[in-house]
Amino acid sequence: MIARGIIAQLRIGRPQPVPGVALPSAYHRQPVEGRVAVGLLGLDGDQVGNTKVHGGPDKAVYAYPISGYAGWLAEFPEFADRLGPGAMGENLVVDGLDEASICLGDVIRCGSATLQVAQIREPCSTFAAVLGSKRVVKAMTLSGRCGWYLRVLEAGDIAAGDEHDVIERPHSDWPISRFTPIAAGRAGRIEELEVLAGMAALTPRWRQKLTSRAAQLRRGPF
Repeated sequence: MIARGIIAQLRIGRPQPVPGVALPSAYHRQPVEGRVAVGLLGLDGDQVGNTKVHGGPDKAVYAYPISGYAGWLAEFPEFADRLGPGAMGENLVVDGLDEASICLGDVIRCGSATLQVAQIREPCSTFAAVLGSKRVVKAMTLSGRCGWYLRVLEAGDIAAGDEHDVIERPHSDWPISRFTPIAAGRAGRIEELEVLAGMAALTPRWRQKLTSRAAQLRRGPF
């Protein structure tokens, strides 16, 4: 075991109307008790509204560190009533790990399932609508308080109180906190972009984006 975390809450949801959002959304996920099966597309009973941008094998489960909420409360005290576990629309509220201690590609034992960190979460208009301010979108991008999406390598079941333990770490030099400024376009040498583009654990979408950025840098300004 490389790094240890605990699932403080497990949350699922079904699409419902959200003020300011065109399509129904499952953003308001609720905590559940007992064990929940998890398979290729996520937790049993958990759904997504807009399947064009949410869900799928590479975004099967969304985890968010409970420690991240302190930063949000400090930056946006006026939203204190909206900033607690579940405010990010997460499936797993994780205690003991964060973006500095989770790396891209980490293999995680979670209950009886095995998951893998596939990409970061990117802020969206639904996030802004739920929190009631477009400022939070930029704040997530700049702060890197984004959480992580997981693909399911081995199906199983999960419950609150289970471990969220890193059991394999193929990319120890790539904590999420190093990747987020690169993802935001505020950092990233050509060599770093090319390493990331070749990282099999990263989602194909991100690998393609990084390949294009590296190629553009190699061409230089027109």
